[in-house]
Amino acid sequence: MKQGSARVIGFVALLAVAAGAGYWLGGRGAASSPDANPAAGEAGEPRKILYYRNPMGLPDTSPVPKKDAMGMDYTPVYADEQETDPAAAGQIRISTEKVQKLGVRSEAAQQRRLDRTLRAAGRIVPNEGRQFTITAKFEGYVERLHVNVNGQPVAKGQPLFEVYSPELVSAQREYAIAAQGVAALEEAGGEAQAGMRELAAASLQRLRNWDISAEQVRELAASGASRRTMTFRSPVAGIVTEKKAQQGMRFTPGETLYQVADLSSVWVIAEVFEQDIGLLRTGSHAKIRVNAYPEKVFHGVVSYIYPTLEAATRTVALRIELANPDLLLKPAMFAQVELPVAGRSMGVSVPLSAVIDSGKRQIVLIELGEGRFAPREVKLGARSDDYVEVLDGVRDGERVVVAANFLIDAESNLKAAIGGLAPASTAAAAVAPPGKAAGPGHRAEGTVIRVDAGTGTVELAHGPVDSLKWPAMSMPFKVANDSLLTALAPGGRVAFEFVERQPGEWVITAVEPLAGGATQPRPANPHAGH
Repeated sequence: MKQGSARVIGFVALLAVAAGAGYWLGGRGAASSPDANPAAGEAGEPRKILYYRNPMGLPDTSPVPKKDAMGMDYTPVYADEQETDPAAAGQIRISTEKVQKLGVRSEAAQQRRLDRTLRAAGRIVPNEGRQFTITAKFEGYVERLHVNVNGQPVAKGQPLFEVYSPELVSAQREYAIAAQGVAALEEAGGEAQAGMRELAAASLQRLRNWDISAEQVRELAASGASRRTMTFRSPVAGIVTEKKAQQGMRFTPGETLYQVADLSSVWVIAEVFEQDIGLLRTGSHAKIRVNAYPEKVFHGVVSYIYPTLEAATRTVALRIELANPDLLLKPAMFAQVELPVAGRSMGVSVPLSAVIDSGKRQIVLIELGEGRFAPREVKLGARSDDYVEVLDGVRDGERVVVAANFLIDAESNLKAAIGGLAPASTAAAAVAPPGKAAGPGHRAEGTVIRVDAGTGTVELAHGPVDSLKWPAMSMPFKVANDSLLTALAPGGRVAFEFVERQPGEWVITAVEPLAGGATQPRPANPHAGH
């Protein structure tokens, strides 16, 4: 039994020796093979990772691998990737794979004439030039109504109502007597005939002044008999918009009895903001839509621009005249008005989505190729529905980023993203010279008062900040990453750069210790609650 155990132990030892020899020979073969990986052998050194950068471009780095709040891995930055070209300052580099994941798209800036469409709210009103009021020029009574409801359509010349007036009857009799006298004195001649003719002419003119129709005058002259009532007729084909006459009522001269409107042509009164009124001209064409007929587009012409401004709404009214043959458009309807406006001249323009507007300035990202982008401040001009004119900052043909998902489109991270567009820095990154920040942020010098590593907060007593017009004060800051805390110790004098990541949240992005660590007197805090 002992002899068998010895044989097994010897066999196992023999296998171990054979395996070790094979591993040694294989290692030598791999080392001498021309296909071996130089990064893992003597031919080359492994790539050195300097730090890990925030995947969304925020000014946040880490000395060790980590994930951001969205679960994305921080991007390693290698020593051989560091930019050495001074022209690369202010640029951001993103790998091709990351560009595709973020959905970054670019478009070339081009010369365009920026046509646009102004949109305004309006209301339908009757055409004031086609509204008629029917009234009497004498006193009388409404004897009979032929049209007795509002909204009733009437034809031109259609009877509306009949009136009785003692004055009208008396005037008719005067004219009839004068006309008979003229006939009787036709052969007499002399002053008597001339006087009678003048009396007849005056009586006829009185009837005409009361709007007695020529037909009624001819009948009166032929028969010599006065009529008891007079018929009022519609002066135009249209709609009765107001009926005040009641059967049997007494009326006085000048009192409105009917109103008739011709709605075959209507107006749209539209309200245009004052900054756009300079783009409009009388004679411009307009498109009108109403909710009642969403599938229809009505076309009109701007006939008048009112000379006054509505102070409460800061708008100017304009009048658009349009045909309404089918009477589809009703007075008091709301309307949506579109006014095409031609651009004034050709100019370099970019899509509206390319502009990052921080409120104080406008920035576009220029695509430099190979995953490199540079922020550039621009001066903007006229706008259209999709494009904006760039007066300064972008040349014709340069490619600008028009879509970059969370990288630049997240408004809440806008300022921090802009601050992170400068080349990524390590925890001990150099700070710009006094009076000038390295990127779009701000810089200051001060003394560290307190450091809270748990919350990543440091309180500093800093000097004036010219870029923000701040006086010297004491206030808290957050740090972009924990590695910056190594350069911040209570009592230490530092130069630092910072950005406003979101309103009221000031974040330190770079720190440089200064000589002399004596604590300076702590100033009052006029910035409390900033």
